[in-house]
Amino acid sequence: MAARLHPAPDQHREIVDLRRLSARDLEPLLEEECHAWRNELEWDFEKSADLVRRFVGMSALTGSALVEDGRVAGYMYYVLEEDKGLIGDLYVRHELRTVERENLLIASALDAMIDCPSVTRIESQLMMLHHDAARPAPRADYLSVFERNFMRIDLKRAVLGKGNPRRPMYVEKWSDHYHDAAAQLIATAYAGHIDSRINDQYRSPGGARRFLHNIVQYPGCGVFYRPASLVAFEGVSGTLCGISLASLVTPETGHVTQICVSPSVRGTGIGHELLRQSLSTLREMGCTSASLTVTAANEDAVALYERVGFETIRRFSAFAWEGF
Repeated sequence: MAARLHPAPDQHREIVDLRRLSARDLEPLLEEECHAWRNELEWDFEKSADLVRRFVGMSALTGSALVEDGRVAGYMYYVLEEDKGLIGDLYVRHELRTVERENLLIASALDAMIDCPSVTRIESQLMMLHHDAARPAPRADYLSVFERNFMRIDLKRAVLGKGNPRRPMYVEKWSDHYHDAAAQLIATAYAGHIDSRINDQYRSPGGARRFLHNIVQYPGCGVFYRPASLVAFEGVSGTLCGISLASLVTPETGHVTQICVSPSVRGTGIGHELLRQSLSTLREMGCTSASLTVTAANEDAVALYERVGFETIRRFSAFAWEGF
């Protein structure tokens, strides 16, 4: 059992710097969080939790814990990337979960990051926070909120059929030498798109390159799965025109981390075919389900995923603070 912490005299609740805690102090909370991700989203959170344990053990994780009556009730960590801050995770024990407690942790992250002169934007997508359009949030004057859908498909029952793209194209497995072309594709595909307001890495090839590096190298969206990660090329010019990247979030559950096509081939069925082939490969390799996330306002994408067989099982919020 984690050691009992000691709040300040006559104070049963306080925000504590994560660097004051040990991995042992967080262990009961991390165990509950792992259980929640697996139970609610069919997602193995252990690799992410292991990173938290490791960096907390090194006193190297920036963030805060909410301590009540000597026990850790919740925690949050954040990272800084050049001129941007990112709240990487936030979790409050189920029995104590309230908007007030979650906002205490969000506010502590915002206060710390806004104090950094180089930070001009802060983002976060926290799937364990329930979406509510009327939910109060810290620093609301600088905040934009976007509704996102977490969608799931039962691959045991899905009828994936055979695609029929209305444009000559061919598909290859992902290779790292496609990295730069894929980054350029993402920046082009999301120009002026609502998702570029949620994730500013979509706004430039350099940002998209960092986004792809994170998907391939780190476990935040599962373990990158090359056999189901595909690139599409226009049949005549040979230009890369679409990508569908996938990961494994459990040995039996896939996750589509990114799917997009160039504006020149939208509406031709190439995106549908990429998704179909990624899902078919995941099923062939033993996955029984797959998931993806999509911005609710992106109605065309939501409609495509629903036609394929995805259903929305959770709504969550994407937050972006700017202009502070």
